[in-house]
Amino acid sequence: MMDLKILLPEKTYWQGKVKKIVGEAINGFFCLLPRHVDFVTIMTPGIFFALTEKERDIYIAINEGILIKADDKVTLSVRGAVKGDNLGDLKKEVEENFKKVNEQEEGARSALQKLEADFVRRFLDLEAHG
Repeated sequence: MMDLKILLPEKTYWQGKVKKIVGEAINGFFCLLPRHVDFVTIMTPGIFFALTEKERDIYIAINEGILIKADDKVTLSVRGAVKGDNLGDLKKEVEENFKKVNEQEEGARSALQKLEADFVRRFLDLEAHG
């Protein structure tokens, strides 16, 4: 058994005991089992899979990150993750997550445009009134 901990910048996203891990690194796919040699790799965006001690499949869509296996401890540190119990659920979760991110980015762009316009207006007022 391996202790898997998935970390996001602000919190621990998931933690538990697993029998098997499958993921994709920059040099290709890999599979980790409990007696695998210690391992460090850079993860690419994709689907990360783990088989829990209770024989449950866990699918997690991740973006880039780093995975470290030392003894029976595996730590995956990523900037973002979305979990699903099956690939269909995961697809829905990822789509909803992308919609939220796009809406937030659109709101940020709109606010930035307003700030830029206000800055230009005030600069022109200063220039006009000396």
